[in-house]
Amino acid sequence: MKAHHRGRTPRSLVGGAPAATHTLGFDGRELPVQDGQSIAAVLWAAGILSWRTTREGGAPRGVFCGIGTCHDCLVTVNGRPNQRACLLPARPGDTVTTQEGTGHADLAV
Repeated sequence: MKAHHRGRTPRSLVGGAPAATHTLGFDGRELPVQDGQSIAAVLWAAGILSWRTTREGGAPRGVFCGIGTCHDCLVTVNGRPNQRACLLPARPGDTVTTQEGTGHADLAV
C-alpha cells in the first residue's frame, strides 16, 4: 500500500493549470475568470469568502447552500442588487460589488 502524499491534488496529478479566459471586477479589483465559473466560484478562487452583509447587524455572508435556495450569496451585479452569486455565470466585463443590507441603499426605491 502506498503512503499518502500531502499536497497532491487531482490538478497536480494531471499537470493541469487553469487559465483565465476573461476577468470581472469585484469591489475595484480585477479577478480572473475561467469559462463556466459562477460568480461565487470566481470569488472563492480569489480567496473572498464574504460578499454580503445582513440587513440587521451587518453580519458577513457568502455561499452557504451553493444551489440558490438560501440567498446568503447575494451580490450586486452590473448595478442590479440581489443576484445569487452561486447561480449566476460570470460574464466578461461584469462588475460585482459587495451587497450591504437589502442592496437598495443606492437606489431611489
